[in-house]
Amino acid sequence: MSTDSELPGTYYPGLEGVISNETAITNLEGRKGDGDLEYRGYRIEDLAEHVSYEEAAYLLLHGELPNAGQLAEFDSRLRSQRQIPGELIDLLRHIPREAHSMDVLRTSLSVISHFDPEVNAISTDHAANVRKAERIVAKTATAVAARERLLAGQEPLAPDASLSHAGNFLYMATGKKPSASMTRAFDLSLVLYAEHELNASTFAARVTVSTLSDIYSGIVAAVGTLKGPLHGGANEEAWKVLVEVGSPDNAEHWIQDALATKKRIMGFGHRVYKTGDPRARILKVWCRKLADEIGEDKWEKIAEPIEREVTAQKKLPPNVDWPTARLYHYMGLETDVYTPIFALARVAGWSAHIIEQLDSNRLMRPRARYTGPANRPVKPIQERR
Repeated sequence: MSTDSELPGTYYPGLEGVISNETAITNLEGRKGDGDLEYRGYRIEDLAEHVSYEEAAYLLLHGELPNAGQLAEFDSRLRSQRQIPGELIDLLRHIPREAHSMDVLRTSLSVISHFDPEVNAISTDHAANVRKAERIVAKTATAVAARERLLAGQEPLAPDASLSHAGNFLYMATGKKPSASMTRAFDLSLVLYAEHELNASTFAARVTVSTLSDIYSGIVAAVGTLKGPLHGGANEEAWKVLVEVGSPDNAEHWIQDALATKKRIMGFGHRVYKTGDPRARILKVWCRKLADEIGEDKWEKIAEPIEREVTAQKKLPPNVDWPTARLYHYMGLETDVYTPIFALARVAGWSAHIIEQLDSNRLMRPRARYTGPANRPVKPIQERR
């Protein structure tokens, strides 16, 4: 067996703290140095206040915020590319209802890839990858919404070219034109979910394309990774917490009992943000706005003592998944679509990382520490026990 001195490097469980890539896309240290978030040098607080998802996606894919003309052209391209193949709609009709929503999205993206006019472009063709990424951003939202309509026993709706990316998704998913505040809140959540450096799904995407595979394969790998409840499924689990509590009258007792019994409460803590997730702080304000708009403050009253006590007693502030669970409920969205929404926002960030990887590629091939038995001779089969 190899000794520690012969190993290729230090063992870091879960790769925590390992720097495997250089990136110009996202900075999680920011100006504070204690856990901030910037997309290509712009603080998330500033982006949240001033830009739409379309602008954030353009920034991630093209490297700079668009001017008015560039945004108009980009937005026009997205709107013109929202339609998904009829063959995919037919397939969605036949996928079992009990299939996991992320499995359905994984399949949908694979099907969409077959109809991409540049599917066979060289994997390192930067311009082609950007064009494919734009189509992926546009069509992923349509595929997710179509599945939701079919699950509700209704026909998928055609995209509405008069609506923004956020407004159109809400319309296609719910069948109702959203209010301005609903559209703004959903758009904001997409901006905040769009990118987050080298998380598990992004790393999976970069590993996949480091073999010179294509952008669709990288996105599908990312979707499969995001499916796990330790990554993308946390917003669904956060909603289950609120439902389990059930009533504001139960909240104080429930959280004290949960803390005493060391119950895991999803939606709190973050491996990077130790002093609080800036995205959660931004969305908390919009949870209150939408709760007031629909006249349903029950969930805010349940969430408040849980957030207060987990932060005070466990020093775990809420992460972005805690407020989004309530935000999406206020919009009339079903729980099963929460993680696909994460994905339809994150495809912009995944694509940016895939393009960056392919622009300056090196095959990712880490090593493992061997912990099995030492070198053993092979015995004749009659001597084996």
